[in-house]
Parts: sequence; structure tokens; C-alpha cells
Amino acid sequence: MEKICFSPIGVIHSQFTEAKGIPRQSVGAQHLQAEIEIFDEFAEGLADLDGFSHIVVVFNLHRVEHPSLTACPPWDGRKHGVFATRSPHRPNPIGISTVKLEEISGSTLTISGVDMADGSPVLDIKPYVPDLNPAGDIRLGWLEDKIDGMNMSKSGDR
Repeated sequence: MEKICFSPIGVIHSQFTEAKGIPRQSVGAQHLQAEIEIFDEFAEGLADLDGFSHIVVVFNLHRVEHPSLTACPPWDGRKHGVFATRSPHRPNPIGISTVKLEEISGSTLTISGVDMADGSPVLDIKPYVPDLNPAGDIRLGWLEDKIDGMNMSKSGDR
């Protein structure tokens, strides 16, 4: 299969200049804000986004140096296949975070619920629409009995 290449549409500006201290998930970082700078050639694509309270940000985990096919999540003491985890150390280091859209000013988005490193290339933005996501009988696999006790602490606290 041919290699797939993406060009960033923007960049994240956050307080996290190193991996230590980045929240593990955006749900554990509701009080943290950052900005997404959308490059000029993509600014027109922001039309009508201001009516949404939350957005899904797809970004490159550009600081991941050691991809792996297994991961040992902090919520469980054993290894799992990386595709059964939310580990950033993946063959294709793509991050997906649902964040609150606080404001749009020109081509700059202010967001909260940030779990992204400063300088992360943004690949796409989509409005979050709860009714378009699955509901009902959702299975959580190995996380089923761990989800209530999950610690959303920062990555350096592992």
C-alpha cells in the first residue's frame, strides 16, 4: 500500500513544552486552555464552527519517539495491544481529543480541556455532535472494571 502524507492545517500552542505534565486525557484537563492557530489558507474552513460548544481535534503526536505495538496503561499493570489502549506510542502517532471551544478570533481557536503538547501539528477539526456517536450497549473490554477508578493524572506522574 502507498504511503499516506498529511499537511497540517494549523498548530497547537499550549503550556506543555515537554511530555512531563501533559494530562493523560482531555477529560482530566477541563481547566487548562490552549490556542489552535489555523494557517491562513485554511481559515475559510472555520466558517460556522463558532456555533458549536465542543470540537474534535485530530493532531500529530509529534514528540513520540518510540512507537510500540504493546502498551502498559497506568490503569492496569499488564501489557495490552496498543490498539486496545489510548497510548500515544503508536505506529501512526495520531491524537484525537474532544475539547471545549471557548472562542474563535480570526483564525485562532481558544480551547479548554487540553491534553496536547505545544507545537503539535493539527491535521483536522470536526464539530462534536453527541447524537452522531454510538450510544447504548457499549463494551469497554479490559477497561470495564477499571473505568471508575481511572486516574487522569499527568503523564509525568506515571
